[in-house]
This record gives sequence, C-alpha cells and structure tokens, in this order.
Amino acid sequence: MWEKQEAAGIIFSVYSGLAAMLPPNIRNWFRNLIYPGLDLHTRNRAALRRFWKAGARDVLDAGSGNGYFSWLAYKSGARVVAMNLENAQVEKARAFLLDYKNADSSRLTFEEYNLYDLSTEIRTFDEIICFEVLEHLRRDADVVKEFYRILRPGGVLHACCPYRLHPRHQVEVLDLNETGGHVRQGYVEEDYRALLEPVGFQIQEVVGIGTPGVYHADLILRMIRNRVGDWLALPLLPFALPLVWMAKFNPSVPFSLYVRAVKPETLL
Repeated sequence: MWEKQEAAGIIFSVYSGLAAMLPPNIRNWFRNLIYPGLDLHTRNRAALRRFWKAGARDVLDAGSGNGYFSWLAYKSGARVVAMNLENAQVEKARAFLLDYKNADSSRLTFEEYNLYDLSTEIRTFDEIICFEVLEHLRRDADVVKEFYRILRPGGVLHACCPYRLHPRHQVEVLDLNETGGHVRQGYVEEDYRALLEPVGFQIQEVVGIGTPGVYHADLILRMIRNRVGDWLALPLLPFALPLVWMAKFNPSVPFSLYVRAVKPETLL
C-alpha cells in the first residue's frame, strides 16, 4: 500500500512539474479547454443561471472562487464585480479571464475582499450571486443583511449552499474556527427563510440541485484527482459530463439547495 501511495505521489509531482514548465499561453489554452475544471458540482450549478436576469445590469459575485459564475454573468450582458477573500484566486482569475480571454475590464473586475467588510460598501447592485459561500461564514446573518442593503429595489439574491440533510454533509467535521471549511452542515428551506425573511427578502424559488449520479461521479473523480492529480484524472471527465448534462432539479435528496430571494420594489 505504501509503495502505491509513494508512486502516486511521484507521478503527481512529475506531472505538476511538467505543467508548471509549460508557457503561460499553453497552460491557459489547456485551461480554456476544460474550464471551469473537474469539479462536477460547479459545472452542475451553471444550470442555475436560468434563474438569473439577462442583459445590462450590475451583478456582485460574492465569493467568486475561480470566477466561473462571474464569467457566465458577464457573458449574459452584466457588469460584474467579483469578490474573493483569497488573493491567489483573484490574480489567477484576472490573468485567465481578463488577460487571456480578453474580457472587458470595465465590465468584469476581480477584487480581494472580505464579505464581513460589506458594511462599508457604497456600490449597489441588481443581482448578487453567492454560491457555496454562506456555509463558510459564522456571521451569515450579518452578510445577508448587507446583501439586502446594497441590492437595489427589485434586486435579486441568488444563494446556493449545501443541503443540510444530504448524508455527505451530515457526517462532515465542521470548521468551527472559520479557517476556510464549512462552519455549518448547510441549509434547508426553513433555514433559508429564517435567515432571509427577517431581513426583508421575499423568497421566490427554492430548488434542489445535485443528483446522486453527479454526486457519486464527482466523488470518484475527486478520489482519483487526490491520488494521482488532475492531469491523470482529466481523461475521465468526458465520461462524467453526461451525468451533469442530464441532471434534473429537485432530486429527493439534493447535494445543494438554491434560493432566489427578492428585495421588494416598494419598501415599507
């Protein structure tokens, strides 16, 4: 067993080293082929953009990760501000989406930003995308309160977080010190209502996403990635993608739960 693990580690190191030696334009070319990457859940959540608005509007991607949903919003015609706590992800997204893919920097910007600092934000938005972020924040109520404040009347919050009753999340060891992991197992509809409605949001849609097929395929792919690296797991991606393409909303036990919440046009 030890010999197999050591060999896998050597293979991973060799392929990582070879990838790092490639010129940036070649690396970006490969990245563009598989963007947003090997995470099947991220690919599956792209289906939620059917609940977004379209055309010219101001969008905040709160906790933008690798910038994929910022890019999708930008492609739909929006002006997007993408906020991310990690500087490395901000710089990587800028290099790929602005420098390589030539996105208009006047319509797509990436900022290193702590969502706990939103109380000082003076910009306002028509939509806020917050996917797989709130479960990392102990003070989620403070953050959604600021979301409500900086949304224009009629603005929409799109939140997606782990479904608390999924078996995977039920057994998760929580990161109570808020060092990057999940501080809670997730949310069910009642949790969303308790979080959002007292602030003033009106919930319009609650949709489960993440079928068992997507979950198990991603789990297998992730195990291979962790053992031998992304480069050697990449050939398996085409076999997993049909499960994402065929995935339907509202499986009996979804992996994540999406909510569409609106700030009323007329405030009382």
